[in-house]
Amino acid sequence: MMNVLIIGLGYAGTRFYNAFNNLELSGKEKIEIAYVGRRHHRQDLIYYTNIAKALEDFKPQIIVVSVNDGNHGEVIRQLNGYTGFVICEKPFAGIQDNLDLLESSLKNTVGFCLDLVERYSDATIALKQYVNKGQLRLLRANFYWGKDRIHDLRPTSGVISEIIHPLDLVQWICAPEAELELKESQGIRSDFSISGDEVLDSASITGVLQGAVVTGYSSFVNIIRKREIDLVFASPDNRLVYAALIYDTPAWDFDQLRVWEKTVTGDRVILDIQTGGEQGKPELRTIGKLIRLTADAAHFVQNGKNPSQPFADLRTALNLQNLLNRIERSSRTLGPVQYVVGAERESYYDESNWERLG
Repeated sequence: MMNVLIIGLGYAGTRFYNAFNNLELSGKEKIEIAYVGRRHHRQDLIYYTNIAKALEDFKPQIIVVSVNDGNHGEVIRQLNGYTGFVICEKPFAGIQDNLDLLESSLKNTVGFCLDLVERYSDATIALKQYVNKGQLRLLRANFYWGKDRIHDLRPTSGVISEIIHPLDLVQWICAPEAELELKESQGIRSDFSISGDEVLDSASITGVLQGAVVTGYSSFVNIIRKREIDLVFASPDNRLVYAALIYDTPAWDFDQLRVWEKTVTGDRVILDIQTGGEQGKPELRTIGKLIRLTADAAHFVQNGKNPSQPFADLRTALNLQNLLNRIERSSRTLGPVQYVVGAERESYYDESNWERLG
């Protein structure tokens, strides 16, 4: 029996539950799932009111940290000495957290993975492999990554929870051994979230990655979901290679990749990939990439099998968190914009509305 403990069984935690619940392990080994939460709302699952009791009684081999992002640090500190595998929702921590202390709390774990689920897209995998095989050198990258979280009931650390995806993808695909050097960041603060009246809801950044210029914009008040990355590379034979990535459009897990060169007779398409046509079981909609991540973690814990994609490990999580903290602290900002225009805040939470969730 493999025991999986989910700490925080809200929207994100339920996605993890569905992913683990649909895994098949070798040898027909079963997965038992328990959770820690503020209330006992799933009568079909083992429930604990606190982490210490769950660790002592349930003895999980895998722990999922899926509480609200502002509480990640508090949970991770309580895992001090834990020796199993930890999966943590993004971002890793909050700007107020002591990262050295959190790193120390996880030093005995057998493995760690930050939930950067877009790494598991076939579009991401194909482009990363092509860049590596073709020895392409990034010249320019630009991203636009936004969604609408106005009226959302869930607390949030703001746009750093959204901009982490394109920042990670650009580095992961183009220069996995390097780190983005942030040059400048501008942002907007607002009361879009119940987390405060001046939460950073949007950010525009400029940076350098191994000499390449990186720019981008991300927002939690974008009205519609839009997740795009444009890249320009130089090939070893001094030709320009273009790549365009589009994620979760027109629906979740529908991703697109196009790679091409320009010629005198028009574009020469090198790669043209679209994913998401195979929806399968209704309960698996929106979690195709997450199933790949959880399967990698479960098989690694079960028999030491290498993951299909290297885990976004603790060092990666810490490096990204330091970058996010710099964006939060250094952004020149306008606002705050007031989205609460009536006497009281209007908040809605519709788990069937995929435009808002995730």
